[in-house]
Amino acid sequence: MLDLSIALVQTNVVWEDKPTNLNHFTQILKSITNAHLVVLPEMFNTGFSMNPSKNGESMDGETIQWMKQTAKQHNFELAGSLIIEEQGHYYNRFVKVSPDGAIEHYDKRHAFSMAGEDTVFTKGSQRVIWKTNGWKICPQVCYDLRFPVWSRNDSQYDILLYTANWPTKRINHWLALAKARAIENQCYVAAVNRIGVDGEGIEYNGNSIICDFDGKSLAHHVDDDMVLMTTLSYSDLQDRRKQFDVLSDRDDFRINPTS
Repeated sequence: MLDLSIALVQTNVVWEDKPTNLNHFTQILKSITNAHLVVLPEMFNTGFSMNPSKNGESMDGETIQWMKQTAKQHNFELAGSLIIEEQGHYYNRFVKVSPDGAIEHYDKRHAFSMAGEDTVFTKGSQRVIWKTNGWKICPQVCYDLRFPVWSRNDSQYDILLYTANWPTKRINHWLALAKARAIENQCYVAAVNRIGVDGEGIEYNGNSIICDFDGKSLAHHVDDDMVLMTTLSYSDLQDRRKQFDVLSDRDDFRINPTS
């Protein structure tokens, strides 16, 4: 199995301004070379907006087309969440696009009710596993980080991948939970967060992080624009699981995805 080079793009997102945001990311992504997977923040084209009727688009809309063109141009997989409208429902959808145009997606399961996300977005009902360069990746979005049952490693995935708009005032939770998810699931965690202040006056200070299966930070940055990039070792992960086989002793249970 090949090692995986992953890049997290930590930056500001301009409130509900798609052209400005897509142009901004276009410029940033020009500097990234030799990455297998590049990950953008939650709702990277609008900010964490509760106005889906204004900002939603289809799966063949302008942002998806931009993702396809960008992934093809730079020959990496590109992922990030955006507002998608489908059959009269709006989703906070984490989308991954490959250079050949193939698309995979995950719909955010845990809507952040304290911001009213549950009143305007439809919750996802399926946990999914993506494959990149042979690695199995479990994608999740922001608030999902707080719910360990939903991320439980019962499928031997290799990476938990989070995209987020996680506020500064609760950033200690973000860091503690990212490391906890890595340790309890014996996997890598890669979690990208934004910086700046959004249209609701909420402040974000980044703290994007990549940590290994023991919760050790491999890359971490606070409070300004940064592309965090590191290479994850598949052999190190497998060696650790063999040496200290926690997953074999995990509890068996089923998740009811429709509840």
